[in-house]
Amino acid sequence: MPKKPLLEFTDRGIYCEQGKFYIDPWKPVDDAVITHAHADHAYLGHKHYLAHHLSKQVLLYRLGDIQLQTVEYGEKVVKNGVEISLFAAGHVIGSAQIRVEYKGEVWVVSGDYKVEDDGISTPFEPVKCHRFISECTFGMPVYQWKPQVKIFEEVNSWWRSNLDNGLATVLVGYSLGKAQRILQNLDLFNGKVYTHGAIENVMQALRNNGVQLHPTERITFSTPKEDIRKGIVLAPPSAVGSAWMRRFSPFNFGYCSGWMAIRGAKRRRAADRGFVLSDHADWDGLISAIDAAGCEKVYLTHGYTATFSRYLNEIGFDAQEVHTLYGGEEEETVVPENTDDNKVLPVEEDLGGVS
Repeated sequence: MPKKPLLEFTDRGIYCEQGKFYIDPWKPVDDAVITHAHADHAYLGHKHYLAHHLSKQVLLYRLGDIQLQTVEYGEKVVKNGVEISLFAAGHVIGSAQIRVEYKGEVWVVSGDYKVEDDGISTPFEPVKCHRFISECTFGMPVYQWKPQVKIFEEVNSWWRSNLDNGLATVLVGYSLGKAQRILQNLDLFNGKVYTHGAIENVMQALRNNGVQLHPTERITFSTPKEDIRKGIVLAPPSAVGSAWMRRFSPFNFGYCSGWMAIRGAKRRRAADRGFVLSDHADWDGLISAIDAAGCEKVYLTHGYTATFSRYLNEIGFDAQEVHTLYGGEEEETVVPENTDDNKVLPVEEDLGGVS
C-alpha cells in the first residue's frame, strides 16, 4: 500500500493528518498555521493560529481577538511528532514559508513569495525539501520584473512632474505589502506622504509590531486639500473611482501592480500611469525558487497553473496542479492576450477597514 502523503489537499485547506493541523485553511479548523496576513490566507474562525511574529498585529487588526501563537524565522514547533518551522518568503512583512518535517520527510508550503529583496520584507530564503508547494500567480514568460530601483525612479520622477504641474498625486497599491514597499522607496524630499484610512490602519498595526516605517499622515475631512497637493496620497484599489478619491481633483493617479505588464491593464483601471510592481515572483523568480528547493515534486496552487506545470514538466520537474482558494485578496480578473491558458487571474484589492 502506498505511503500516505505528509500533506494533503482537502476541501478545508492543506492538511497534515499526523500533526493534526492545516496550513492556510479557508474553512474553520482547530489548528491553523498561517503563511501571512493577506485575507485569502488568513481566515476568521479557527480555534488556534500559528504565524510569524511580524504578522501578529495585522492579524489581530483584521481578525479580532484570536488565539494566536507567534514564532521567529527558524524557530521550531512540534505537533504530534511533526516539526514545523517558518522561513522568510519575501512576499510582505511577516510572510513565511512553512517547513514541515516528519521522520526525515520534508515539505515546504511557500504561500506567496517573491525572490527580489524589497528592503522592507525579510528576504526570501530557499529551503531544501522533498516536496514544494508553490504559487504561480505570474507563471507566464511575459512577466519579467525590472529591478525595483528602476521602478521607483519612475515613480519619483512622475511625482515630481505632478508637483511641477500643480496636480495632486495619488498612488494605488494593496494596503499590506505594496503600501509599505512604496512608502519606504519614495523620495520624501518631494513632500509628505498622506494615507487612506485602510492603509494607515495597517501601517499602525505594523508600527505596533515594532516595524520601522517612514512617517505618514492619515487623511481626514479636515486635512487641507492644498497640503495634500504638495505631497503624495497612498490609496487602496477599493478607493479608485470613489468620492473619497475625487475630492483631490485635479490629480494624476498611478497604479502599482504586476498586472500593469499586461497591455490594456492601465486603461481598464482608468489610471494615468501604471507601474509594474508586484509582491509575487516573476517567471524567472518562480523557476529559480523551485530549482533552489531541490525538490522531487512541485505542487502548484494558484495562478497560471496549467501553463506553468506544463513548462516545468517539459524541463524535467515533476509538477502537478492542485485546487485551492488562494488568490482571493485580488479584485478584477485579467488574462493576457495570445495565451491558451483558460484561467483568469485577479488584481489586488484592499480588504482592510475604510475610514
